[in-house]
Amino acid sequence: MTKSPKRPRDLNQWAKRMVDIATGVVEDREPTPEERGIDPAASAMWKKGGAARAKSLTEAERSAIAKKAAEGRWGKDRAALVTKERV
Repeated sequence: MTKSPKRPRDLNQWAKRMVDIATGVVEDREPTPEERGIDPAASAMWKKGGAARAKSLTEAERSAIAKKAAEGRWGKDRAALVTKERV
């Protein structure tokens, strides 16, 4: 999935960007990996990294990672509050 170029939120900046694109001052595309100074092979590997990792993990490993993330987000204090509210 390719991302479209980030557009400015301010209307005046957006209008200037549209004029720059129309007059050819800037191009309406993301820079290539070579233009950014990144190895193209490495760039291709980064794009599939999360999917490849998820495919290689077992269900138990994914569950452990999810539990650790939830603990980091909400912590033990949050779990205690939720338990008290339900009682």
